Amino acid sequence: MISKDKLKNLSVNEIIEEYPYTEGFFEDQKLAVDDQDKSLKEIFSELTREEMEDVVFDLDQFADSLASHIRNMQEFLGENDSIVGTLSILAGNDKDGNKEGYDKLDIKSGEIISIVGPTGSGKSRLLADIEWTAQGDTPTERQILINDEVPDKKWRFTGGKKLVAQLSQNMNFVMDLSVMEFLNLHAESRLIDNQEEVVERIFNEANQLAGEQFGRGTQITSLSGGQSRALMIADTAILSSSPIILIDEIENAGINREKALELLVGEEKIVLMATHDPILALMGDKRIIINNGGIKDIIETTVEEKELMQELKVLDKVMTDLRDDLRYGNNLSRISDELAEIKTA
Repeated sequence: MISKDKLKNLSVNEIIEEYPYTEGFFEDQKLAVDDQDKSLKEIFSELTREEMEDVVFDLDQFADSLASHIRNMQEFLGENDSIVGTLSILAGNDKDGNKEGYDKLDIKSGEIISIVGPTGSGKSRLLADIEWTAQGDTPTERQILINDEVPDKKWRFTGGKKLVAQLSQNMNFVMDLSVMEFLNLHAESRLIDNQEEVVERIFNEANQLAGEQFGRGTQITSLSGGQSRALMIADTAILSSSPIILIDEIENAGINREKALELLVGEEKIVLMATHDPILALMGDKRIIINNGGIKDIIETTVEEKELMQELKVLDKVMTDLRDDLRYGNNLSRISDELAEIKTA
């Protein structure tokens, strides 16, 4: 959060460069500035008596008003929502009321956490606790902290800027727009300057994730499940202001799973994914083990496990090639060759 003391020591040029929407603020205040490379403190100290009479605020009041303007604009643009360094999950209870097997889990920006456990074990409940920033008021009695503080209630009870973006198994669009119309509409709502460049990047990234390519003019309502998921992952990674991404069983999406995670983490998001896929589970920096509604263990992925993951990827590629060859009616001889290479490796 911007402080008035920091603002006092910044030059006007530095403030406008970091917060472009403050240019209008300075114009409205009619502050006499002969050199925009001077700090606010220097400018106010050099004002003449006549100039001081034209200024509505003194230095403290001016810095307070400017900081308030910046916070309001950050709130409007969703910039505050991206300032998450740490997500913390404090232990609650399992379905039997027993305390979970840890005290506090800290997850840093840019980390991937996989959530594994049997069907019905409570993976979705954990995702829901995070989405609603639980404060001991859910069945698990877990508490969620953001940057070691109780989160602002706006993240729980408003439908505007969201702390969390959730990618569910089923993506259904209700507006009949083309892919580019949809992306441009979202980009316009974010008030970004380089809209054309950002929209083009999202489109290209989405097509790299999707198993089957789609065009700029394709109606979003006609996208397949995998294409829809690919589009929303790219859109969420690049354009969404939500710093925390929750993913439920990405393995069922028919997309390039590894690239999807690389894209999300590359944008400095915190990613938590519930999965039954061993490769995805090992892609995480840590994996949360869920059983009977509670977190039973938190395991850091070892070097040996990462090496195992590489071997599993080779097998997974064979299965992917097999599915593609069957889908397009190709001869399966290359699959036999790939299996033979694995056996002799």
